[in-house]
Amino acid sequence: MSHVSIRHGWKAVALAGVMSLGLAACGGGSSSGGSGSSDTLSIGASLPLTGDFSEPGSAAKQGYQVWQQLVNANGGLLGKQVKLVIKDDASNQNTIVSDYNALISQDNVDMLLGTFSSLLNLPASSVAEKNQMLYVEPAGGSPDMFNRGYKYLFFAQQATADKQGLVFADWVKSLPPSQRPKTAAYPTLDDPFAAPNVDGIRQVLEAAGIKTVYKTTYAIDTKNFDSIVAAMKSANPDLVVHGATFEDGVGLTRAMLKSGWTPKMFYETSTPSFADQYTKAVGAGNTEGVMYAVSYSPETDTPGNKEFVAEYKKMFHTAIPPEDAADAYAAAQVMQAAVEAVGSIDDQLKLADWLRSHTVDTILGPLSWDDTGAPQGQFLIGQWLNGTAEIVLPPNVATAKPEVGWHPSGS
Repeated sequence: MSHVSIRHGWKAVALAGVMSLGLAACGGGSSSGGSGSSDTLSIGASLPLTGDFSEPGSAAKQGYQVWQQLVNANGGLLGKQVKLVIKDDASNQNTIVSDYNALISQDNVDMLLGTFSSLLNLPASSVAEKNQMLYVEPAGGSPDMFNRGYKYLFFAQQATADKQGLVFADWVKSLPPSQRPKTAAYPTLDDPFAAPNVDGIRQVLEAAGIKTVYKTTYAIDTKNFDSIVAAMKSANPDLVVHGATFEDGVGLTRAMLKSGWTPKMFYETSTPSFADQYTKAVGAGNTEGVMYAVSYSPETDTPGNKEFVAEYKKMFHTAIPPEDAADAYAAAQVMQAAVEAVGSIDDQLKLADWLRSHTVDTILGPLSWDDTGAPQGQFLIGQWLNGTAEIVLPPNVATAKPEVGWHPSGS
C-alpha cells in the first residue's frame, strides 16, 4: 500500500480517509496486546509513537497505560481485566486507517480509543463509525470533526479548537489601554487543530480593534523559522499568537530568541503545556509570561486526579504528567463511564446515546457533549510564572493571577 505523508496537508484527509475505508487492513505498527478473551477486555488504539507527532503521541500512550493500571487494580471493566492493543501509525494518515481496520478485523478488539491530533482522528473516526464502535478521542478538536453527522464520536476535552482560546482573547480585550496590545501577528501550522484555534482568537481581537499586522500558515515539515521571524520582526506586533503542536513551537521560539526580537506578549497553542519537555527545549528562563490554552492542571481537585498523578509518577518517574497524558486518561474515563452505566458493550450505539445525555466527571473536570459529540465546556488558560506552569484563567479555578508580558531570560 502506498502512503500519503501528512506533509501533503491536512485538507486531503477526508478524501484519503473515505478512499482507504474500503481497502483491506494491512496493519501499521507493532501490537502490544492481543484480542480479548473470556476474562479480558481488549481495547485498541493507534498512536503516533514515531514521526512528527511522536512527543504527544507517546504521552497519550502513557495516559492510556496509567488508566489500564488503575482500572485493573480496581477489578477491571465489566469484571474483566483490560488489555491494551496499541499500534504506531508513525504520524501518517493512511497508516492510521490501516491500523484501526486491523485492530477491528485482525486483533478483534472489543473497544476503541482515539489517537492524537485532528489530522489523524478525522480518518480514524471514520473507521470506527463504519464499524459502529464508540470512538472517544483525547486530542482532536477541529470543528471539521463534528460536522459529519457521526453518532459514535466524542471529544474528551472541554471545547473544540475554535473555542479553546476564547478565554484568553476575552481577557486581552478586557485589559486597560496601557497594557492592551494594539497589533498582533498570527503564524500557524497548517493543521486542523492549530489553524481554527488561532483563527478563533484573531476574530475576537480584530473585532476589538487589535490590528493584524502579519498572518501566515506554514507546512508541517517546516524546520527553519528564520524567515517567519524576520517578517514578524519587521511588522513588530505587540502580541504573537502562534498555532503550534510541539516541535514547531520550540522552533519558532528559538528563532525569535536567536533573532534578538521578542514580542511584548506571546501566546502559543500546545507547546507550553509540555511541562518539563518545554522548559528543557526553550530554556527555563525563556518561559516567563508565555500563555497558552490547556485542558488540564495537575493541581486541580477533580475526581481521580490525585490517583492519576501519583500513578503517573510511579510508572514514569516524572512528577508532572503532560497534558496529552491527562487527555488520554480522561478519554478512557469517558469510555469507562459509558460502559459501566450501560453494563454491556454489545450495542455501542447505546454507549454513545448515554454519553449524549449525561455529564461525565473526569480529571479534566465535568465533560458533556452536544448531539455531534462536540464538548460544551470552557478551556483553562495557563501561564508560565517563576518557572511554574500556573492556571491563570478563568478566575474561579486559577492558581495565580495572569500577568501581562513575555520576559525571556528575565528581560
